[in-house]
Amino acid sequence: MDSDECDIRIDIDCQVENSFDLDRYRSLAESVCNRFSVSKAAVSIAIVNDEAIAVINKQFLDHTGPTDVISFDLSDDDEAAERNFEIVINADQAARQAAERPHDTEAELALYITHGLLHNFGYDDHEEEDYKKMHKIEDEILTQQGYGIIFGKP
Repeated sequence: MDSDECDIRIDIDCQVENSFDLDRYRSLAESVCNRFSVSKAAVSIAIVNDEAIAVINKQFLDHTGPTDVISFDLSDDDEAAERNFEIVINADQAARQAAERPHDTEAELALYITHGLLHNFGYDDHEEEDYKKMHKIEDEILTQQGYGIIFGKP
Protein backbone atom coordinates (compact mmCIF):
# COMPACT_ATOMS: atom_id res chain seq x y z
CA MET A 1 0.00 0.00 0.00
CA ASP A 2 1.43 3.37 -1.04
CA SER A 3 1.90 5.57 2.03
CA ASP A 4 0.58 8.57 0.02
CA GLU A 5 -2.77 6.78 -0.17
CA CYS A 6 -2.85 6.00 3.55
CA ASP A 7 -4.86 8.29 5.82
CA ILE A 8 -5.29 6.57 9.16
CA ARG A 9 -5.90 8.86 12.09
CA ILE A 10 -5.55 7.42 15.57
CA ASP A 11 -6.83 9.50 18.49
CA ILE A 12 -6.17 8.26 22.03
CA ASP A 13 -7.90 9.71 25.08
CA CYS A 14 -6.22 8.33 28.20
CA GLN A 15 -8.50 8.99 31.16
CA VAL A 16 -6.33 7.24 33.75
CA GLU A 17 -2.98 8.06 35.29
CA ASN A 18 -0.36 6.30 33.21
CA SER A 19 3.05 6.11 31.68
CA PHE A 20 1.76 4.22 28.61
CA ASP A 21 3.51 4.64 25.27
CA LEU A 22 0.56 6.10 23.36
CA ASP A 23 2.62 6.45 20.17
CA ARG A 24 3.24 2.71 20.25
CA TYR A 25 -0.53 2.13 20.54
CA ARG A 26 -1.10 4.43 17.55
CA SER A 27 1.44 2.42 15.56
CA LEU A 28 -0.25 -0.83 16.59
CA ALA A 29 -3.72 0.37 15.54
CA GLU A 30 -2.38 1.63 12.21
CA SER A 31 -0.62 -1.69 11.62
CA VAL A 32 -3.83 -3.64 12.26
CA CYS A 33 -5.72 -1.39 9.84
CA ASN A 34 -3.00 -1.88 7.22
CA ARG A 35 -3.14 -5.66 7.70
CA PHE A 36 -6.79 -5.54 6.62
CA SER A 37 -6.10 -3.19 3.69
CA VAL A 38 -7.79 -0.22 5.30
CA SER A 39 -6.11 2.88 3.97
CA LYS A 40 -8.52 5.49 5.29
CA ALA A 41 -9.77 5.34 8.87
CA ALA A 42 -10.48 7.31 12.00
CA VAL A 43 -9.79 5.25 15.12
CA SER A 44 -10.67 6.66 18.53
CA ILE A 45 -9.32 4.81 21.54
CA ALA A 46 -10.33 5.66 25.10
CA ILE A 47 -8.36 4.21 28.00
CA VAL A 48 -10.67 4.21 31.01
CA ASN A 49 -11.19 2.62 34.43
CA ASP A 50 -13.66 -0.02 35.66
CA GLU A 51 -16.32 2.53 36.54
CA ALA A 52 -16.31 4.29 33.16
CA ILE A 53 -16.40 1.10 31.08
CA ALA A 54 -19.20 -0.33 33.27
CA VAL A 55 -21.36 2.68 32.35
CA ILE A 56 -20.68 2.14 28.63
CA ASN A 57 -21.22 -1.61 28.98
CA LYS A 58 -24.66 -1.01 30.52
CA GLN A 59 -25.65 1.80 28.18
CA PHE A 60 -24.75 0.13 24.88
CA LEU A 61 -24.73 -3.61 25.59
CA ASP A 62 -27.11 -3.84 28.56
CA HIS A 63 -24.45 -5.78 30.50
CA THR A 64 -23.74 -5.13 34.16
CA GLY A 65 -20.24 -4.42 35.41
CA PRO A 66 -16.86 -3.73 33.86
CA THR A 67 -15.31 -5.58 30.93
CA ASP A 68 -11.95 -5.47 29.18
CA VAL A 69 -12.79 -3.88 25.82
CA ILE A 70 -15.82 -2.55 23.96
CA SER A 71 -15.56 -1.69 20.30
CA PHE A 72 -17.85 0.07 17.89
CA ASP A 73 -17.71 0.19 14.09
CA LEU A 74 -19.39 3.49 13.25
CA SER A 75 -18.61 3.22 9.53
CA ASP A 76 -21.47 3.66 7.09
CA ASP A 77 -20.88 0.04 6.03
CA ASP A 78 -18.03 -2.47 5.68
CA GLU A 79 -17.18 -1.08 2.25
CA ALA A 80 -17.13 2.58 3.35
CA ALA A 81 -14.36 4.72 1.86
CA GLU A 82 -13.38 5.69 5.40
CA ARG A 83 -13.75 3.33 8.34
CA ASN A 84 -14.69 4.83 11.69
CA PHE A 85 -13.91 2.84 14.83
CA GLU A 86 -14.27 3.59 18.52
CA ILE A 87 -12.59 1.35 21.07
CA VAL A 88 -12.85 1.65 24.84
CA ILE A 89 -10.27 -0.28 26.86
CA ASN A 90 -10.14 -0.84 30.60
CA ALA A 91 -6.82 -0.08 32.31
CA ASP A 92 -8.01 -1.54 35.63
CA GLN A 93 -8.89 -4.88 34.03
CA ALA A 94 -5.62 -4.81 32.08
CA ALA A 95 -3.63 -4.42 35.31
CA ARG A 96 -5.44 -7.39 36.87
CA GLN A 97 -5.01 -9.61 33.80
CA ALA A 98 -1.38 -8.61 33.33
CA ALA A 99 -0.60 -9.71 36.88
CA GLU A 100 -2.21 -13.12 36.22
CA ARG A 101 -0.55 -13.91 32.86
CA PRO A 102 2.21 -12.39 33.76
CA HIS A 103 3.28 -9.44 31.63
CA ASP A 104 2.93 -5.70 31.85
CA THR A 105 -0.29 -3.70 31.72
CA GLU A 106 0.83 -1.94 28.56
CA ALA A 107 1.01 -5.26 26.69
CA GLU A 108 -2.44 -6.25 27.96
CA LEU A 109 -3.87 -2.95 26.71
CA ALA A 110 -2.24 -3.62 23.33
CA LEU A 111 -4.14 -6.92 23.29
CA TYR A 112 -7.40 -5.08 23.98
CA ILE A 113 -6.78 -2.60 21.14
CA THR A 114 -6.04 -5.46 18.75
CA HIS A 115 -9.04 -7.46 19.97
CA GLY A 116 -11.39 -4.51 19.53
CA LEU A 117 -10.14 -3.81 16.02
CA LEU A 118 -10.46 -7.47 15.03
CA HIS A 119 -14.09 -7.42 16.15
CA ASN A 120 -14.57 -4.39 13.90
CA PHE A 121 -13.05 -6.35 11.02
CA GLY A 122 -15.60 -9.12 11.48
CA TYR A 123 -13.84 -11.52 13.82
CA ASP A 124 -15.83 -13.14 16.58
CA ASP A 125 -14.85 -15.25 19.58
CA HIS A 126 -18.12 -16.83 20.69
CA GLU A 127 -17.59 -20.25 19.08
CA GLU A 128 -14.48 -22.30 19.97
CA GLU A 129 -13.11 -22.40 16.41
CA ASP A 130 -13.58 -18.63 15.93
CA TYR A 131 -12.09 -18.00 19.38
CA LYS A 132 -8.91 -19.91 18.49
CA LYS A 133 -8.62 -18.20 15.09
CA MET A 134 -9.07 -14.72 16.55
CA HIS A 135 -6.57 -15.21 19.35
CA LYS A 136 -4.01 -16.73 16.98
CA ILE A 137 -4.19 -13.59 14.83
CA GLU A 138 -3.91 -11.42 17.94
CA ASP A 139 -0.75 -13.23 19.00
CA GLU A 140 0.70 -12.87 15.47
CA ILE A 141 0.01 -9.13 15.41
CA LEU A 142 1.28 -8.52 18.94
CA THR A 143 4.44 -10.53 18.27
CA GLN A 144 5.09 -8.52 15.08
CA GLN A 145 4.65 -5.32 17.08
CA GLY A 146 7.18 -6.42 19.72
CA TYR A 147 4.77 -7.29 22.52
CA GLY A 148 5.13 -11.04 22.12
CA ILE A 149 2.43 -13.60 22.78
CA ILE A 150 0.00 -12.06 25.25
CA PHE A 151 -3.25 -13.99 25.14
CA GLY A 152 -1.66 -17.39 24.66
CA LYS A 153 0.33 -17.20 27.91
CA PRO A 154 -0.77 -19.53 30.70
